[in-house]
Amino acid sequence: MTVVLVHGGGTTARFWDRVLPLLRTGTFAVDLPGRADRPADLATLSVDEEVASVVADIGSKAGDGPIVLVAHSSGGLVVPGVVSALGGRVSSILLNAALVPAEGGCGIDCMKERHREGLVLALRAAERDGRTITLPGTPPDPESLRHAYGDDPLDDETLAFVADPVRCVEDTVHHYFQPVHWSAVAGVPITYVLNEQDRPVPAATQEVMARRLPDPVTVIRVDSGHLFPVTAPAAFAEIVAGVTS
Repeated sequence: MTVVLVHGGGTTARFWDRVLPLLRTGTFAVDLPGRADRPADLATLSVDEEVASVVADIGSKAGDGPIVLVAHSSGGLVVPGVVSALGGRVSSILLNAALVPAEGGCGIDCMKERHREGLVLALRAAERDGRTITLPGTPPDPESLRHAYGDDPLDDETLAFVADPVRCVEDTVHHYFQPVHWSAVAGVPITYVLNEQDRPVPAATQEVMARRLPDPVTVIRVDSGHLFPVTAPAAFAEIVAGVTS
């Protein structure tokens, strides 16, 4: 069995650095296109391109055995496509505050209303002006991230970890406008980790998204903000171990 970790928006495979040493062998984290050494046009990057990249990584790094997909936040958008491409090899799925639009819907549908409307307006304005937009990387003042994720404020060490340019990177907005079909994972056991103190993806939104998933689904509620794998890596690793046992 191989465990594959898929990061969320604005970060890289290095998001999982605190968790990886606590997990079983045969686990690896992927970089989605446009991150680290994966060149891509962030202005036009699609979910299909991200899926193809993850599938290629699995093909080169995993054996022929079953795959457990672990995805955080917007990393969830690639999960249905990866499951479809691997033809039954995915034995289970673990989602952490992951985006689950309604069948055929898009990632932007899962955003807070004001964020969704702001992004749509910004994209329209850019298109009128012949520009493209991306999400920014490390902010000029990393202190702005300390309270951004919910739960307790990030301590100094965790703030430095999160704001490090190897993790906090420029990201696409285009994939949020791509349709996703969660019906593709029907029959695959899913565990949804619901972060009850989450600020970017509120708990109420996560409740709705978890209910959209096809059965069988197990929901685990944790008293955490959006960065549960970073702020409580041992607790997250224990959940992963439970899914893979």
